[in-house]
Amino acid sequence: MSGAAVAVPGGGTPLTLLYVPADRPDRVAKALSSSADAVLVDLEDAVAPSRKAEARENARLSLALVGDRAVQVRINHRSTQWHAEDVALLGSLPSSVGARVPKVESVVEVQELADALPGRALHLLVESALGVERAFELATVSPQVASIGLGEADLRSDLRVDDEDGLLWARSRVVVAARAAGLVAPVMSAYTNVRDLEGLAASCRVGRRLGFSGRTAIHPAQLDVIRAAFLPSAEEVAAAREVLSRVAGAADAGVGAVALADGTFLDVAMVERARWVVELGSA
Repeated sequence: MSGAAVAVPGGGTPLTLLYVPADRPDRVAKALSSSADAVLVDLEDAVAPSRKAEARENARLSLALVGDRAVQVRINHRSTQWHAEDVALLGSLPSSVGARVPKVESVVEVQELADALPGRALHLLVESALGVERAFELATVSPQVASIGLGEADLRSDLRVDDEDGLLWARSRVVVAARAAGLVAPVMSAYTNVRDLEGLAASCRVGRRLGFSGRTAIHPAQLDVIRAAFLPSAEEVAAAREVLSRVAGAADAGVGAVALADGTFLDVAMVERARWVVELGSA
């Protein structure tokens, strides 16, 4: 599925989010015209200290007339010398451009940012054990918090784990915190080996089973793999349509309980999930 970005139903989280360094205006332009559902213009890790000012100016020029394209700008942490200028840049951009906030651990820093950028969506990244422990508190500190997710490279270092199995609890914790806070399901952190598309697909399947709804990418070649992993299959859509059809038929007949051919009884939760699968499949 290449080409136009997918519109996620119900205002939900985009399936694919493409990181691009802000100091490369040529790459920013390509990312904005890519099939990514959202573009993440990075002022933080992807930009060398000597190029931070140039990156901010490039972001200002590239995003001044961004229109309705879904865009976030990842700023530098408040402990750095670049944070204040990054925040000022965001304040000058269209209000549709969200702030992607790294290394969040404190409700105070989130509230400060909300006060500095009124009305602007904040997308929080927790990248430490302390951030994970405070995930729900961070997710609920302000109505401007639009999403919460993991920054797994730093988190692996903090937790001293080497593989994905060591992240299972933290991933589930953030999924539960996001949904408990009434936020959209989180997206997965980037898969850093851009040549290992099979590994990316397998990792996405694990994330989908845990409740993630999409993934960030660091190369356009990853976009279709991510989208395919998180979109429901034709069989899943067909099964969801059967659920909705059987429920509608039962309602017309005045029947309360409905059993599928495999012996499964339907309940309200299954119906809601079936509607979501059909909507996402249609997208």
